[in-house]
Amino acid sequence: MTTTTGNTASTALTPARVNPGVDVGLLILRLAVGLTMAAHGSQKLLGWFDGPGLDGTEAMLSSMGYPSPQIFAVITAVTETFGGLALALGLLTPLAAAAILGTMVNAISVKWGGGFWAPKGIEYELLLALGATTLAFTGAGRISVDAAVPALRYPRLASGLGFVILGLVVAGVVLLIRN
Repeated sequence: MTTTTGNTASTALTPARVNPGVDVGLLILRLAVGLTMAAHGSQKLLGWFDGPGLDGTEAMLSSMGYPSPQIFAVITAVTETFGGLALALGLLTPLAAAAILGTMVNAISVKWGGGFWAPKGIEYELLLALGATTLAFTGAGRISVDAAVPALRYPRLASGLGFVILGLVVAGVVLLIRN
């Protein structure tokens, strides 16, 4: 877009959201992180995809030192499943991203001693956490449910930071309870 003032022409800055490629890129990121998390959550919640189900998740969390593992099993499974689905749909994206971030921070803390590289390291969980963090700041893009809500179309830096802090604080509280 060009505007003319007197004899000078200037190019007005337009938001990156006008570029359809940005929206497609955000959709791909949302689907990758969101559906991955939803699949992991459904393993824990429903036993799908050869998952442990709630009983197995409870046993796993108990072995990791979580108190009240039955409660944390439900919280983890529901957060991963529905947080992941919300992220994939672009529904309340900053909140869904905060939920995924908090879950992945806890997963990283469990695997911290295994180094960086998979299978025992944190690289996979870190990638999911950073993907969610990115979406908390960028928002879902125009190919999303959030696009229908004016307040969620173009999130502000402060709101993205607020949701990232929320995810980190909740993760910190869970870690304090665990330790």
